[in-house]
Amino acid sequence: MPKLTTSAPVLLVRDVKASADYFRDCCGFKYDKLWGDPPGFCMVWRDNLCIMLSQTDEPDRIVPNWKIVHHMWNAYFWVDDAKALYDEFSAAGAKIDYELHEKDYGCLEFGIQDLDGHDIAFGQDLDQFPLKA
Repeated sequence: MPKLTTSAPVLLVRDVKASADYFRDCCGFKYDKLWGDPPGFCMVWRDNLCIMLSQTDEPDRIVPNWKIVHHMWNAYFWVDDAKALYDEFSAAGAKIDYELHEKDYGCLEFGIQDLDGHDIAFGQDLDQFPLKA
């Protein structure tokens, strides 16, 4: 059976270069290319995970998920050490949306916001989800 290898949430952003730099400088992601002239798209990577950033010509239409569904993220990443990642992001100046804490669904978790208000959560699985590959 074919295996899925990674995924990439797509975030609409006002300024793709500023957004890519935020993820690089505050969250440890890397990028090596901006697409378009002027730039309108970028993929930022950390470990084997990607976030695609697409600049919109209609920034007023950007609506982070939490504005539609209370406490809902635009992206969620499972990590092996949430505390260490939280400490790294905090020290680098990432905008912490909610502090590191244990959730009732078995994750040690925290969230950040990007420059456009998208919530991105990082959680360490404490209970081992049964469907995990």
